[in-house]
Amino acid sequence: MADKQALGAYGEELAAQYLRGTGMEIVARNWRCRYGELDLIVQDPSITAFVEVKTRSGLGFGAPAESVTFSKQQRIRRLALLWLAEQEGPWRRIRFDVVSVLVVRGHRPVLHHLAAAF
Repeated sequence: MADKQALGAYGEELAAQYLRGTGMEIVARNWRCRYGELDLIVQDPSITAFVEVKTRSGLGFGAPAESVTFSKQQRIRRLALLWLAEQEGPWRRIRFDVVSVLVVRGHRPVLHHLAAAF
């Protein structure tokens, strides 16, 4: 389990670096409440994006982004509403992104950013 957690943390760090490189500001990482966790919350002057990061070490169980099921999307939406309720603004448009990270030993990590994925 520790290896899986380390892989996930590595993927989240890669995603955060990538998003910063696109000009986004990391507002929160691993925001938690009693109902669950949001991996990354990022903003630029016009948008707030709630980013689910999925990291895998192979494709045996499919691409990482495929694990963001409809029920997972619904949970992320509910969590985003809770996070937004805690904020004072300024209000921005929101979107839900998925960053897929594939880490295969001996190869460079492959990252795909699916903006407005759901």
